[in-house]
Amino acid sequence: MNKPVDFPIRGFEADHEITNTSGNASLMEVLDARLSRRSVLRGGIGGAATAVLGGFSVAACGGGDDPAPATPALPPPTAQGFSPVTTLGFTPVAKSLADAVVVPAGYTASVIYALGDPLTAATPAFRNDGTDADYDNRAGDHHDGMEYFGLSASGAREAGSNERGLLVMNHEALTDHFLHVSGSSARPRPAAESDKEIPAHGVSVVEVRKNGSTWSYVQDSSFNRRITPLTPVELSGPARGNTLMRTRYSPAGTGGRGTINNCGTGYTPWGSFLTGEENWAGYFTRGAADDAARADRSVVSLQRYGRTQGAASRHGWESSGADDSYARWNIGKLGSSAYGTDDYRNELNTFGYIVEIDPYDKSASIRKRTGLGRFAHESASFGRLVAGKPLAVYMGDDSRGEYIYKFVSNANWDAADLNPANRMAAGDKYLDNGRLYVARFNADGTGEWIELSIANAAIAGYAAYAFADQGDVLINARLAADAVGATRMDRPEWCAVHPTSGEIYYTLTNNSSRTVATLDAANPRAYSDLKGASTTPQSGNVNGHILRMAEAGGEAAASSFTWDVYLFGAQFDADAARVNLSALTADQDFSSPDGLWFSRSTGLCWIQTDDGAYTDATNCMMLAGVPGNVGDGVKTTLSYTKADGTTLDVATYIGKKPSADTLRRFLVGPVDCEITGCAETPDGQTLFANIQHPGETISAANVADPGKYLSHWPGNAGYGAGGATARPRSATVAIVKTGGGRIGT
Repeated sequence: MNKPVDFPIRGFEADHEITNTSGNASLMEVLDARLSRRSVLRGGIGGAATAVLGGFSVAACGGGDDPAPATPALPPPTAQGFSPVTTLGFTPVAKSLADAVVVPAGYTASVIYALGDPLTAATPAFRNDGTDADYDNRAGDHHDGMEYFGLSASGAREAGSNERGLLVMNHEALTDHFLHVSGSSARPRPAAESDKEIPAHGVSVVEVRKNGSTWSYVQDSSFNRRITPLTPVELSGPARGNTLMRTRYSPAGTGGRGTINNCGTGYTPWGSFLTGEENWAGYFTRGAADDAARADRSVVSLQRYGRTQGAASRHGWESSGADDSYARWNIGKLGSSAYGTDDYRNELNTFGYIVEIDPYDKSASIRKRTGLGRFAHESASFGRLVAGKPLAVYMGDDSRGEYIYKFVSNANWDAADLNPANRMAAGDKYLDNGRLYVARFNADGTGEWIELSIANAAIAGYAAYAFADQGDVLINARLAADAVGATRMDRPEWCAVHPTSGEIYYTLTNNSSRTVATLDAANPRAYSDLKGASTTPQSGNVNGHILRMAEAGGEAAASSFTWDVYLFGAQFDADAARVNLSALTADQDFSSPDGLWFSRSTGLCWIQTDDGAYTDATNCMMLAGVPGNVGDGVKTTLSYTKADGTTLDVATYIGKKPSADTLRRFLVGPVDCEITGCAETPDGQTLFANIQHPGETISAANVADPGKYLSHWPGNAGYGAGGATARPRSATVAIVKTGGGRIGT
């Protein structure tokens, strides 16, 4: 996730820069046509087209009654205790620019765990004035994806527990200025500042308990811990010990230190936590002459993953001193060894994975599952479990023009592994050996999974990069996907699998680089939008969409699938023919879908936004949707007409348009935030969500002046130090229904 860098004003632009120059899957080659959404509504299509495009004219028609590809037959549902909701039961929340968390009437949202909260009895209360330290024992910053793990009264795993559990959550990044008294310093960075910032990343494991209808975290729980960028981890799977993994820290290439820029999550069937390393490349730097120093194929890999020589690191931690904890952030070739055992030239290769953690057992090793590939990981979602059949794990690569992936285990699912004696051993069984695939989407509403294997001639003979072995293919999964011609997507963020249908949903957040020349059926929109009083249009796929897929025969190991678009993000009064294709109303319109999660109790689809395009009208939000099925809508054709009179038709497949009963806005967050992370108790009566980086847009010079803060949440809501003038903090909220009952019903 890491902020809406495509249409914002905030965020790290380099994190989502286009490093994919493969040219894959461009189905159309025409001139870029732009159409202002708001101008169309106010001045008509013809007038807006003339104003924006000059001599070009644009026509669009939604239409046709061609049905989308039919959903394949699926095995009977297997979820226990699942009672699907077909009609939403709350009053929709209006758009809001207030510095508050707004939920429907009859619900309360209470803060339970915020940046800096102490995790041990000996750790002092958080002062929230920049003087706090010891983030190894405090909540980290930028709360992101999370999962709930039940605890019994005796402290054992109890998956069905509704009143005591562990929240395991990511701390993706920093609003670093607020961690220091007077903002962060220029480079070279003081070691004391880096020593705060580094452990404020990573993962929290924190016990939470319910007392009546009120939730709180347990400060002195023996389960509480932080996993940071300095925590020892194991490299596991086919790339373990590969020569590309060798570093001064681990000459054998079998281990590493920590995890960073953790975004989406996953809950394994055997009860462990998965976290995705997303925009990790920007934390590292290498010298301006490093290409020549290397003079090998590693330069191609580094450029494909966004680390060109001379590029500055995000925080400058490498400038804090000679200690190894700082030196590792410089990935230049500084030593003379053949494989990098005397420097950190390969350190970047040890990041970009799905990481598995046992939340119940502090002694269990943490494993980076290299079999699932290396890219800007968001979440990892398991397909439906079928005894005697392999498992599928679905993943996305969150950068403009990147790909959608699937991992299929070699091992077949055994229900005995729902509660194994050793959870990490179960992870070894299912996640270390299997096949990694990438998706190609076809114009007829079908698609195929292409295996990323060194045995594939397109990979073995790829001219742009010489793969050495299968470990190399997984470490450089982006290059392998380039080689086989995968479809470039509009920033695949979170994915989620419906608990009974097994259909897979992906948020495609937005893409400022999408033009008419690069449109395809699965990424069919390119238009312009004027935000507020701005005269500079936002262009591309400004508001994003949600794609869904159905595996052929419902099989995890299927080589083909059908797809359609569940929802297109748009302003409610946008051009209905080309922008607001899902006919959203003022109670359901949204932009830049990011977080995505299915309730295991109600089957509701929870959609969270990370937006910069629509923030003149509303803060970021969370919506509840009643999902349908792939194929419940129609084929629709979008037509673009060039000045020479020729027409470009882009056919796509749009799901059934939502009604007021099947899609509603449920929550709006405080100013300058992202809504992310979603989990619930097994009974569906408590929903947990994260409010990330409220009020993050601030310079170091203004940190000393609370009057310059864009947000004071959650201090202004009565949580923690600072009150109405508090520095803003990322935090977790627990949402309950007055009098009890399942959320959303």
